[in-house]
Amino acid sequence: MATLVVKITSGTDRVETLMQAFTVASTGAASGLDVSVWLTGDATLHALPGTEEVVIPHSPPLSQLRDAILASGGTLTVCAQCAMRREITEQDLVPGARIAGAAAFVAEATAADATALVY
Repeated sequence: MATLVVKITSGTDRVETLMQAFTVASTGAASGLDVSVWLTGDATLHALPGTEEVVIPHSPPLSQLRDAILASGGTLTVCAQCAMRREITEQDLVPGARIAGAAAFVAEATAADATALVY
């Protein structure tokens, strides 16, 4: 099956970009693709429970998009270096999220059936 890898590089500092990336990823999941979302920089905060909800006009809330990705069997990965800089551990993450490094991202993004998008 085809895989959609979406890397999100910003948080609420670029809220429309953040929400567009989650929208594309959740649409891929709803379309039956395997979806892998990678969170870097301040986007890592959206893998934490209790993070302030992000809502913008004409979009479902970020938590709803994130939960749809996870419910479909998609993965949510926090960049290992970004997690360390923010003192985030695996125990801090929402259920189903993980921490992994650049080698895992490169392997996923360059797999034969993968399409990688960076927001």
